[in-house]
Parts: sequence; structure tokens; C-alpha cells
Amino acid sequence: MFTGIIETLGTVRNILRNQKSLSIFIETDFDVLVMGESIAVNGVCLTVCRIEGSAFCADVTPETFSRTSLSSLFPGCHVNLERAMKADGRFGGHIVSGHVDGTARIASFSSDENAVNLRIVMEKSLGNFMIEKGSLCVDGISLTVASVDWSGNDCVVSVAVIPHTWNVTILHEKKQGSIVNIECDIVGKYISHFVNLGQPDGKNDVSNLFTDFISYH
Repeated sequence: MFTGIIETLGTVRNILRNQKSLSIFIETDFDVLVMGESIAVNGVCLTVCRIEGSAFCADVTPETFSRTSLSSLFPGCHVNLERAMKADGRFGGHIVSGHVDGTARIASFSSDENAVNLRIVMEKSLGNFMIEKGSLCVDGISLTVASVDWSGNDCVVSVAVIPHTWNVTILHEKKQGSIVNIECDIVGKYISHFVNLGQPDGKNDVSNLFTDFISYH
């Protein structure tokens, strides 16, 4: 489990590409690396499978390859890194699993005094989980949703980025049109699954659901 608070930036040293998968070698300033540990790379939970000095290697499976933006990485580019949360650590962001739901596109940047406002366009399947003042993970960064607007089947989410987050993550390297990894709030996903459970069309009568729940108890 992660928190969405980026620890450091890594640099992609090399990539071994297959047709639908890849292995990434990433240079990092982490003082200790352990074989088998989990590290979130741009919000994607990957496993350290090899250690070479200050670099680690992680394998990207076809599922992760197709669902995230990791396939667009290249040698020399930077990535957001966060190690798994310790049991006695502070929970600075929100619950992040590192299991990316999909990708979205940065539509625009704008400055507002000490903040940078990002507008991110995502498809409906992701937008359905966006709520104002809710949590959102963008390339592994825990952010707060400022507003949610709809344009047809596309959802436009606005987030305000503070100077510290802007400077210590790869957000300042992004451009209009850049693709980012999106992980929706895990609590919202479980609630949605519970409400829609057992319905072939994915729709449930919410009123009956809670009536049945209360009657049962």
C-alpha cells in the first residue's frame, strides 16, 4: 500500500521491450533496495526483481503495459517513486494501491498565485468515480479534486497543485496532451461494487438495497 506522497524522482536507465511487456531499469537515490519489495513507479506498483548498484529492475506485464503509460517511458526520462508504506509510517496522502485504473490526458495548465491548476480529461469509466474534494492519484501523486465537469462522455477534472508538489514530482515536466496514470479512490470503487453487486446490467435499486440491508440486521 502507498500514500501518494512521492519520495524521490528516479531516472530510467534502460528498457528491454517485448511486444506487450517490458523490463525497466531505474536509477534511484534510495539508500536501501530490497529484492521483492514494492515500489510505485508513476503510481504503478512494481516489484524489484534485480538490483544493480543504485538501480533496480522491474518487470511490466502485458496487463500493466496495456493499462498504464509505462510503455511510453524512454531512457533518460524521470519517474515518480514511492516505496510501500511502513506500518508505523505517517499516512500523508490517501490509500493508494498502485493498481492503476487507466490513463487520462492533461488538457491544460494555468497559474493561480501559488498554485498550478491542472485540467485532466478522462473517459467516463474513470470519471464516474470523481467527486469534488475527493481523492485522486495522478502518476502516483495524491491530489484533491477541485471540480468535476462533463463534456459528452468525457470527464474534465481540475486539481490544484502546490509549489512543493509541482517542484519535487514529474508534473513540472508534463505538457498539454501528456498522458498520466489514474488511480481512482479505492473506497469509492468498493462502494460502487457493493451497490451494483449481483445485477447483470450493473445497476441496482439503491433504495431496495439499503432496505434489504436494514431489514436483515
